[in-house]
Amino acid sequence: MAVCRERTVRCASSAGLHRIAYREWGDPRGAQVLVCVHGLTRCARDFDRLAEAMSDRYRVVCPDIAGRGDSDWVADPMLYVMPQYVADMVTLVARLDVESVHWLGTSMGGLIGMVLAAQAGTPVTRLVLNDAGPVVAKASLERIATYLGAAPTLPSLEAAEQLVRALSAPFGPHSDAEWRFLTEIVLRRNADGSYRFHYDPRIAEPYRKHLPEKDLELWQYYDAVRCPTLVLRGAQSDLLARETVAQMRTRGPRASVAEIAGVGHAPTLLHDDQIALVREFLLAG
Repeated sequence: MAVCRERTVRCASSAGLHRIAYREWGDPRGAQVLVCVHGLTRCARDFDRLAEAMSDRYRVVCPDIAGRGDSDWVADPMLYVMPQYVADMVTLVARLDVESVHWLGTSMGGLIGMVLAAQAGTPVTRLVLNDAGPVVAKASLERIATYLGAAPTLPSLEAAEQLVRALSAPFGPHSDAEWRFLTEIVLRRNADGSYRFHYDPRIAEPYRKHLPEKDLELWQYYDAVRCPTLVLRGAQSDLLARETVAQMRTRGPRASVAEIAGVGHAPTLLHDDQIALVREFLLAG
């Protein structure tokens, strides 16, 4: 079993300092680093299985983005936006004391990686976009808005799992043990024994304020990416359209593409076949 270390780094914003928590696997002195970043309402532990599988070749670093998991909630909710997330990840990479990283991001984590990879002097030298791309469908943004920021009190772990299964049905088929894992890692226990979700519900405020009137387009970032890129797409994804992926093959970094059957938004990377796709691409360079 690979050893996981829990660490933190202080990051700056216009509202002061906040802690970013991260989990680190593999050789702490390893120069080959893989950064794995989760989706909008998920957390670093989504990558536990993949990180353990990759730790034989990488120092794997999995952060909780601000307002999620074990990271601090920021004082001003309007800071839950892409520029702050990218700045926090630059600080994290600086803490790791490496010149370059490979990046795997699911949904929001993929967009953060894409924006970072588009910058001059970027540390990202290989990029995996897990059901993320330069066009985000308006319908999926509206679907997410229907539950984002809700802060239900969940009376039991069973009730919490029922809700997670309903909200995350597009993840595709998973065993009972996998659904329990996907539930437990995004919960916190209240003093009375009930449960709540792990993230700051105020992340919904800037999300709703900036909801676009049409699909969100970020081609200016994707077209600026120069590193080898792999796109994983859930075959039933409502966020990343097949037409967008077709363009991603011919524009910018001219991504390689793998489509995962029976899955929507987004592949969880808990299964061996999905991990194998990531491993083959990352280790090919």
